Amino acid sequence: MSELESTNITNEPVQNRPSQNQNMALDDARRVKTLSPGMLVFKRFIRNKLAVIGLVILVFMFLFSFLGPFLSPYTQTEVFYKESSISKDFAGAIFNTELRYSVKEGEKFSGAEQARFLFALGKGNHTFESGENSYSYIAEGENFYRIVRLQKFAEVVLGRINPLPGNTLALGFADAFEKANTAGEKSFVFDGTTYILTKVLKNTIISTQTDVAIASYSIFDAYNPGDTSLINSYEFRRLSETAAVKNESSFELDGRVFQIKEQEGQTTILDDKGEPFAEVSNIIVNPLDTNEFLSVEFKAKARNAIINRDKSFEFVAPDGVATVYDLNRVNTNYYIKRETTTTLINMFEFPSARHPLGTDNNGMDVMTRLMFGGRVSLMVGFVAVFIELFIGVIIGGISGYFGGWVDTSLMRFVDLFNSIPTMPLILIFGSVMDTLEVTPVNRMFILMAILGLLGWTGIARVVRGQILSLREQDFMVATEATGIRTSRKIFRHLIPNVMPILIVTATGSLGSLIITEATLGFLGLGIKYPLASWGSIINISSDAFIMETYWFMWIPAGMLILLTVLGFNFVGDGLRDAYDPKMKR
Repeated sequence: MSELESTNITNEPVQNRPSQNQNMALDDARRVKTLSPGMLVFKRFIRNKLAVIGLVILVFMFLFSFLGPFLSPYTQTEVFYKESSISKDFAGAIFNTELRYSVKEGEKFSGAEQARFLFALGKGNHTFESGENSYSYIAEGENFYRIVRLQKFAEVVLGRINPLPGNTLALGFADAFEKANTAGEKSFVFDGTTYILTKVLKNTIISTQTDVAIASYSIFDAYNPGDTSLINSYEFRRLSETAAVKNESSFELDGRVFQIKEQEGQTTILDDKGEPFAEVSNIIVNPLDTNEFLSVEFKAKARNAIINRDKSFEFVAPDGVATVYDLNRVNTNYYIKRETTTTLINMFEFPSARHPLGTDNNGMDVMTRLMFGGRVSLMVGFVAVFIELFIGVIIGGISGYFGGWVDTSLMRFVDLFNSIPTMPLILIFGSVMDTLEVTPVNRMFILMAILGLLGWTGIARVVRGQILSLREQDFMVATEATGIRTSRKIFRHLIPNVMPILIVTATGSLGSLIITEATLGFLGLGIKYPLASWGSIINISSDAFIMETYWFMWIPAGMLILLTVLGFNFVGDGLRDAYDPKMKR
């Protein structure tokens, strides 16, 4: 270089030189030449505030869903329990409306005879037949009957008493009969024997009687289980109930004198030592759990409360523990309840320090379920989009490159595929999987495949349209001259030029796929328990009461779906503007 030239350069005005520290705009020609296409797209992307917000949202969602489960102290299927005191049915009581029978030793009074007796009692007949035997009953008191078997002694025909063979009429028997018959009585006593009168047409049958059984509504409870057989015996019940009907204070059996004590509608029988021996009542009290044993003292307390129409009563157990029991009447039944400490599933617990978003209807931590549910929802979306891109790029690339009959055939196939109603088909697949009882994990993979296989047609059309315009450009003419194979032309030269619009399309599809998965989960046709997804979590909000009362069951999951879809939409719009700024203008 000459000295003059050097001088001219040196003497150039300073103000005309570009300052090294001068800031250059992004669209400055000198600056643009120094940026790679990727960096240029990145610079444009980060200048879009909504796109950056969307990216931040997605980063948070991925950290929450894929890193969060490792930081959570719980698993997605861990069930929590709590100790709670609840009023639980303990025993039941009802007024006895069925006759209880006690048969005399050596006699028989089976179900057939009992049915005949009840029929005669209902009809008001004092005698009844069963097989070859005739029976009668004597009303000893209210709802207390003594049943006897009749043995024919004599027959009265036209006023004449004809004894059966082997029987003789004692002096004065005829007068006793006439007196009773004239008075219209059903029986009479002669010489210490009771005779029963039965009318048969115009004749009268005179019969002797033999005690068979007694029937009453009374329930006998023994204080000592060892005395149960004696208390339920015929003689004990007959003597005790007869004494009670006659308002007698005691009765004697086998040389033992038993006292009868009436108190508050109940009868207590004391033994010969003055100790409680049995309780008599017409109220049945039984435990609802057959493993429970109710003492006679407890039954007496419950019966007193029922008779007095109390709402509750207190019973002190032998160990000294006092327990309050509540009485709840439903029609003719009484339910005895008590506060019982039990272990329950900790369902619908409101947010707390232990469970920041509470627990769900299965007693599981909602936040942990949301983390694992995010994994499933995002994985379903990404895998389905990958399947869509894979199929769409191949079909669209082949169709756009070859054109002609290949293009026509493939596009008609796309049209045929588009005519399939997607949502009803997905619902059908969901119902089929329910019927086949597909496992939750397999169901997730099948759902990914179904969503991917049904959503590729839009990407195929986009790829085809882009390749139709790119295949005529100069760089493709150059590939023809080099003689490279067709697959390399399509997938190494054409498809990379379509990638920007594919990325934008895929980003937008992710949001719609997540919404589709959430919809299926809400309808109960998506991911199944015990796996969680955001859609299956908000499925419980279909119950109006839960939706209004337990907001933490559906609002967090709904917000995560909303933010994720918004994030993908913001990022997709930002990428579209970054790849093609002219679209924004």
